[in-house]
Amino acid sequence: MTRRSFTVAGAAALFGAGLTGDAAAVDVAVEERRRPRNTAFRGMWIASVANRDWPSKPALPAATQRAELLAHLDTAVRRRLNTVILQVRPTADALWPSDYEPWSAYLTGVQGQDPGWDPLGTAVDEAHKRGLELHAWFNPYRVAGHADPSLLSPDHPARSNPDWLVTYGGKLYYNPGLPEVREFVMRAMLDAVRKYPIDAVHWDDYFYPYPVAGQVFDDDAAYERYGAGFADRAAWRRDNTDQLVRGMAAAIPKVRKGVQFGISPFGVWRNKATDPLGSETTAGVQTYDDLHADVRKWIKRDWIDYVVPQLYWNMGFAPADYAKLVPWWAETVAGTDVDLYLGEALYKAGDPAQPAPWQDPAELSRHLSYASKYRQVRGHVYFAAREVAADPIGAMARVVADHYTLR
Repeated sequence: MTRRSFTVAGAAALFGAGLTGDAAAVDVAVEERRRPRNTAFRGMWIASVANRDWPSKPALPAATQRAELLAHLDTAVRRRLNTVILQVRPTADALWPSDYEPWSAYLTGVQGQDPGWDPLGTAVDEAHKRGLELHAWFNPYRVAGHADPSLLSPDHPARSNPDWLVTYGGKLYYNPGLPEVREFVMRAMLDAVRKYPIDAVHWDDYFYPYPVAGQVFDDDAAYERYGAGFADRAAWRRDNTDQLVRGMAAAIPKVRKGVQFGISPFGVWRNKATDPLGSETTAGVQTYDDLHADVRKWIKRDWIDYVVPQLYWNMGFAPADYAKLVPWWAETVAGTDVDLYLGEALYKAGDPAQPAPWQDPAELSRHLSYASKYRQVRGHVYFAAREVAADPIGAMARVVADHYTLR
């Protein structure tokens, strides 16, 4: 079943009548302003987690936060981009007045404290004024970059439901194996879809967390309760992730028509040595096995509208060569309704810790030239906004000059 054939009844069966009942009352179409499908996607991520890109630090005055946000949008226009992907739910919190979760500490320095303005609402309005799409970026399960629930705001849902939490690698996560968790995080994200004419819901690569040596993600109780009938725990975990993806695909168009659903996974699904369907890579992480995210399945079943694999490696990098991964992803989306955009590691350009290819301002431009040979590649997304603006060795300027001469 493709996501386009989901029904209200199907969504209700997955997540309860309340979700779709609320959705039916706000079934509002996105305005017909979207970039035509034959226009290349030119995007950049704006990360709010740990104040990576924006706001530049917590507790800035509201006017300063707003000015910084608008500067990023203006940079996108200056670089001839057409889409910004703004992180609005970095750690089970919100950059809008949510009915479900507290205000983000990355705004005020204090989780739950009202910043005095509406960042997401402003971002949507101001992006659209500039002819930019605004994709709202949510992280489904990350709760905190620390392991102490008492540091969360007093009214945080995780404090009311401590059994939802798993401590892993010194951080807090919601447990994807609990149906009530999956339903809650969906409702929390759909609150933004209901309130704002965003152009897309966007998820990154974090489903189950990346492996931490010597650590165990303790979902024993959930597996004992819900894992019957699966070959092993890994298969059960992948099904949990499938349920979240499939459920969100069903629910989004019931809340607001025309809103896209995109996912940006780690760039290697599986290595060919692990699975003959995999890529010619020897990556140490495989999203299917380690993050329990079967992105290939989601594509083949058309559960998502677009995919942005994070191809954060240079041409010729032996374990995960950009030149070998592009054709793998192109072949994977072929014959589906899923658009393929490629995630580009602009943040590596000029970083002295990176290998020699990243010291060459032309490396990223070569990526675009190479990818243009594959008709399935419909655009690129740059990580991240800070580097799009600063461009320390001129790699972004080179991309614009070589490939974005027309708006």
